[in-house]
Amino acid sequence: MKQERDASNEEEPNKEVEWQEELLDVIHNMSPAGFERLVQRLLRESGFIHVEVTGRTGDGWIDGQGILRLGGLISFNVIFQCKKWKNAVGANQIRDFRGAMVGRADKGLFITMGTFTKEAIKEATRDGAPAIDLVDGDQLVEKLKQLSLGVITKKIEIEQVQIDPDWYANI
Repeated sequence: MKQERDASNEEEPNKEVEWQEELLDVIHNMSPAGFERLVQRLLRESGFIHVEVTGRTGDGWIDGQGILRLGGLISFNVIFQCKKWKNAVGANQIRDFRGAMVGRADKGLFITMGTFTKEAIKEATRDGAPAIDLVDGDQLVEKLKQLSLGVITKKIEIEQVQIDPDWYANI
């Protein structure tokens, strides 16, 4: 009987899907417009004001814009690009986005469900060019969790029982 239990326990860990992967799958199944609205909500909840989605086919690499207000004293005009890609975003996409943002915003924000290549990360912070902030899939799901946007976090206390042998010895 013990052998049967051990065999079934070996299969258990494979059934469990990490919440991050599950959330990325849910987001991947959203429409592109839905993903842009999700990013709009995320930015609003993160302190942006006047966030609007402008993305559509042929949007010239601009999916939306907003104003990030810091401490009530200073603000930045930010444009953003959303890519529902599972694969890595490369340096060419960062260059194309930067070309679209020049003269239109103080900052750029590129959000993807996937990752960024090393070259893309380097390009985003290249000397002499406007910096572009990058948000990959891992950062995206963590921020959604932090802001409780479609993610419910339950904290469950685990009861720990500790025996005090001295107490019993003194009875």
